[in-house]
Amino acid sequence: MSSSTPIAIVGIGGIFPGRGDVTGFWRDLFEGRDLLTPVPASHWLVEDYYDDNPRTPDKTYGKRGGFLSPLAFDPLAFGISPKAMEATDSAQLLALVAARRVLEDIERDSAGKIDKARTSVILGVASATELTAHMAGRLQRPVWVNALREAGLPEGEVQDIAARMDGHYSQWQEATFPGLLGNVVAGRIANRLDLGGSNYVTDAACASSLSALQIALHELRAGDSDTVLTGGVDALNDILMYMCFSKTPALSPTGDCRPFSADADGTMLGEAVGMLALRRLEDAERDGNTIHAVIRGLGGASDGAGTAIYSPRPGGQARALSRAYEQAGYGPETVDLVEAHGTGTKAGDKAELDSLHMVFGEVAAEAPWCALGSVKSQIGHTKAAAGAASLIKTVQALSRKILPATLKVEEPAEVVRESTAFYLNTEARPWIAPKSRPRRAAVSSFGFGGSNFHVTLEEYTGKRAVKPYRVLPAELFLFSGSDAGAVANAIEAQAAGLTEADMPSAASASHAAFKVSDTVRVSLLAETLEDFTSKAADMAARLRKGALTGPFKPGCHAATGPAREGKVAFMFAGQGSQYVGMGADLAMAFPEARAVWDRAAGHKHVGPLRLDKLSFPPAAFDQVEFSQSTERLTQMQHAQPAIAAVALSQLALANQLGLKPDMAAGHSFGEIMALYSAGVMKEAAALTIAAQRGALMAEAARATEGKMLALQADAGTVQPILDQVGKGLVLANDNAPDQVVLSGPAKLVEAAEAEAKQRGLKARFLPVATAFHSEIVAGAVEPFQAVIEGEKL
Repeated sequence: MSSSTPIAIVGIGGIFPGRGDVTGFWRDLFEGRDLLTPVPASHWLVEDYYDDNPRTPDKTYGKRGGFLSPLAFDPLAFGISPKAMEATDSAQLLALVAARRVLEDIERDSAGKIDKARTSVILGVASATELTAHMAGRLQRPVWVNALREAGLPEGEVQDIAARMDGHYSQWQEATFPGLLGNVVAGRIANRLDLGGSNYVTDAACASSLSALQIALHELRAGDSDTVLTGGVDALNDILMYMCFSKTPALSPTGDCRPFSADADGTMLGEAVGMLALRRLEDAERDGNTIHAVIRGLGGASDGAGTAIYSPRPGGQARALSRAYEQAGYGPETVDLVEAHGTGTKAGDKAELDSLHMVFGEVAAEAPWCALGSVKSQIGHTKAAAGAASLIKTVQALSRKILPATLKVEEPAEVVRESTAFYLNTEARPWIAPKSRPRRAAVSSFGFGGSNFHVTLEEYTGKRAVKPYRVLPAELFLFSGSDAGAVANAIEAQAAGLTEADMPSAASASHAAFKVSDTVRVSLLAETLEDFTSKAADMAARLRKGALTGPFKPGCHAATGPAREGKVAFMFAGQGSQYVGMGADLAMAFPEARAVWDRAAGHKHVGPLRLDKLSFPPAAFDQVEFSQSTERLTQMQHAQPAIAAVALSQLALANQLGLKPDMAAGHSFGEIMALYSAGVMKEAAALTIAAQRGALMAEAARATEGKMLALQADAGTVQPILDQVGKGLVLANDNAPDQVVLSGPAKLVEAAEAEAKQRGLKARFLPVATAFHSEIVAGAVEPFQAVIEGEKL
């Protein structure tokens, strides 16, 4: 079997700071939540160990991090004696929960076609565990006794105090030795979940997860395993770990993690458990497994000789990258997203960017094309689990077609500012791609000792591609029935046992069951499970009392009697309605809307314009950049096809909802979209006509600068201004009794604005590229007519 055999990711699971599970983790990432919090008292007391001076002996200057929320654990459900819990490190127990979630993911979505006897567990785990340090502390009794004796205390008091100190530590028992071993993190999973393949852990410090992944790929490609659970486990944020990072020193003195920012000053610690189930792609397709993404290549390398064992070397990291792309069979120029190691330390970030540029910088490009980010800006550095957290983030980005954000960058580091390959993605954006190639991403992970790994992934587009839960700011629930009592029962039944992860599927199911013809109809818009539970209880109580006239809680509504009849009209906007980011929310939330942009990216006329990059550009870091993005989108050859793409994506969603217009109209350019909506032309033709119209008008207007002016007045009031300014200025739009638009050469429109203000009229220039509906663009009429006549509608 080849070393480049593609490997499918067929299951994911984990436990992370914030909402906790994989879906909640993505939602936290997508919403841009900062999950760094003060150290919980359950870990260690800040007042015992904190000092803001990094040089203070035995003190840490860090007091924040990314911590897992308390998790209920039933030992009997895993066949573990409750007595053994005290003697078992929390990493082993958390890993067991995550592993069961991964197996449930495979078995639920893949009809259970997994041979457990040939399923291995290979995890990245740093060699130390919290229980190891805890039990080692108990062995310090001779040191305590000697110190107490030297203080002159009587022997009875010495022994009494030492015994009291013993009481703060767990007692040794038969289960303690295996309970503190790092390798048993994997062994306990295999033991409790009855997996018969290999089980062991790898330690490459902060690169442990990807070192485990490398061996997992070897197992599958060699045929030694058919399924492998891999990833990383790190629940170690005790005071020893904080002390280690403080005395390096690597922690941020300002208490935040800002990867690739000009303000980056160190990292923050975090906790996480992340696991993935892997199978050979051909086996996964044969057995009908649900596939989240495909791993194409993984490269590893060592730094070799250097100045210090903990100092990263760009050359070693670059070797890992080059080997990954050699194995993958494609180059870095096809990669849209790099989830970097990105710790937030100045030396580490610079070394990583230097290494990336050694490989990506060889690609000639007009502008940076690859998004760069790091999950550590939100959850901190999860050490042995860092690569697993990055992998799961990236796998979800691929399956959801969204470029996730990296937080806390007000000004990029200089090496990013100067990059010809990378830009910092600081806000979630639709990930648009033509059909010519799949979306591709990569993940880097580096560890002390010069351990370097880089893995390349691509989206899976076959029939078994995962359909991930959608993530929206709120979910809409619909209920209907023949009477109020029946609807109240339905609402209460929905609220019983509902989980936050189930909200998207439950909301969709409620839409399918809803009947507009029912006598009683209720809608509930809920942002969270708690929000839904509260609104559901309130609405059910109102239904039982017959109090359906309101006022209701925000986002709630009830109606009785027959549905209101009437016709539906669609109105489409013209140029001037464009703005940076338009349509992004729909494209990220609804696959039907995003697919329109994908098709536009592969369109013969519109594709080269890359409308998605014009409409969803990387975040601007200053007003100049923002103005440049706005100006590019305002240009006619860009604005008109971009507005068309937005309208088409909206119509795709409306069509999915079964919403059909009885009539359609358009304002200026919007007439084209109205014609499309009415069935006059197909999508490809609409995009072609939009692009050609914009290009021809831009060419016609090239010789004369034009402007448009909106006036808050009626046509009769404005006519004297037209008469005074003279020929060339026209009344372009008579929009309403109190709003008209003038159009013409810039000097005439500016004169009209001055005259309007003198007459006390409110006036403002429109954000358009030229003077539409005037003689300035008349030269586009004949060639545009030829375009329409030559287009197959």
